[in-house]
Amino acid sequence: MPLKADTICRDMLVMEVIIRKNGEECGLVAARIVAKCLQEKEKPVLGLATGSTPLQLYGELIELYRTGTISFKECTTFNLDEYVGLDHSHPKSYHRYMADNFFGRVDMCAENINIPDGTAEDLRQTCQEYETKIEQCGGIDLQILGIGSNGHIGFNEPMGSLSSRTWIKILSKNTIKDNGRFFKDAREVPRHVITMGIGTIMEARHCLIMACGWKKSEAVKAMIEGSVTAQWPASALQFHRRTTAVLDEEAASLLSHREHYAWVEENMMPWQTY
Repeated sequence: MPLKADTICRDMLVMEVIIRKNGEECGLVAARIVAKCLQEKEKPVLGLATGSTPLQLYGELIELYRTGTISFKECTTFNLDEYVGLDHSHPKSYHRYMADNFFGRVDMCAENINIPDGTAEDLRQTCQEYETKIEQCGGIDLQILGIGSNGHIGFNEPMGSLSSRTWIKILSKNTIKDNGRFFKDAREVPRHVITMGIGTIMEARHCLIMACGWKKSEAVKAMIEGSVTAQWPASALQFHRRTTAVLDEEAASLLSHREHYAWVEENMMPWQTY
């Protein structure tokens, strides 16, 4: 009797490491993982990320939608984070990013889209309501993540709590510098954000984390092969029930056990493959 997707997620305690040549190939693998979730779940709940890394994934998902392979009509989404103080139409807001790069190009129902409101009058209340809504939807089936060069996931910066919930966070100087490339000047990057906490992320049934480029290699090594520590927030995923890391060659360049990860992928059971 074949295992159902929910059973697979509950029974697997593993970090899968998938290494591909470049970002394009990473996007193809990640898209197959998302498509599998959409096809196996009647009303799937996706956690979505922003930034440069997921763009290849979103492009592949849009193409799968255009060919009729997948649909997002029954899907509910929760974005990881949003800047505090940026209007939803601001060109650098994550509301705008998602509309331009994904939501406006597939058949998502607007009422099923959830993004933290960084313009809310009461930021604390909106964080609590976000947590409640995730719970009311039955939790997140597949959480898409990127990783910062300092190891942050969402906007959970180093030395923060590894059990935090959705809340208002202060960006580190490193993240402000990294995100400055999306603005005319790093001084324009907001200092505050709303982000899902690591505790929230860890409750997703499956986490899919993508990393491309050599700038992410140190953080990737710490996440997969290092100690679990608040110094590298993504390392908390070592305790997650099912995490899949999809990496390009440069991001994986510092890993010590690449042959092992390739061996594991080659010998997966049919229901484990993508």
